[in-house]
Amino acid sequence: MKRILRFLQYIYCVYALLTFVGVMLLVFPFVILSLFFGKITGGNMIYRLCHAWAFIWYCLIGVRHKEIYEHPHDTSRQYIFVANHISYMDIPPLVLAVHQPMRALGKYEMVKVPVFGWIYRAAVILVNRKNADTRAKSVRALKSALKHHISIFIFPEGTFNENEKHPLKHFYDGAFRIAIETQTPIKPLLLVDTLDRLHYRSLFELTPGKNRVVYLEEVPVSGLTLKDIPHLKQRVFDMMDAGLRRYRNYPSA
Repeated sequence: MKRILRFLQYIYCVYALLTFVGVMLLVFPFVILSLFFGKITGGNMIYRLCHAWAFIWYCLIGVRHKEIYEHPHDTSRQYIFVANHISYMDIPPLVLAVHQPMRALGKYEMVKVPVFGWIYRAAVILVNRKNADTRAKSVRALKSALKHHISIFIFPEGTFNENEKHPLKHFYDGAFRIAIETQTPIKPLLLVDTLDRLHYRSLFELTPGKNRVVYLEEVPVSGLTLKDIPHLKQRVFDMMDAGLRRYRNYPSA
């Protein structure tokens, strides 16, 4: 029986991969067209196209997107969004859940993925963490987006948290430094079910089902200085850690 179920999951994963690429190819011409409208308008158009791609793909593969607002959210304001990072499925729910112009910080390595990499390059602010010059350039690009009243998104963990006994791993300073330097509030999000939908160990672990995104309370940074980075970082960490423990079972802290 296990072999049959595993075979069916394999077929489902192949189908999901084909539809992933197929929907990407459908939106790709519109992405190219959007590039002619400049970084701001064109970038916002590409973000909306990514939203459409994620919605269509979810419908085709049987994943149910759900947003939970523990506190009210004002889409007319700009934020620095942060979320936990544990799966390759973290990106689709983010573009579905954030209903305002946004630019995400993304790893440069992802541009190597066929088809997806082309759209990824156009949709995100790329960073190569091994290169100090590109890190500095990405920070300038993130701040520029904020100046144009566009929200930004950063995974503060930097990479996958592969310790499933703990909701989060260590946070980097980047998101919190930018928040203080630009006096932009932080909006924590929780990706509750992405590990269940696709485990980080294999692309052939994908399963249909619910995929919840939780909006936590806004964290203001008004009046904070760079000396407050450790406190701000710990406050957001504690909020997200407690939030994930409300929705998933973890060993006691």
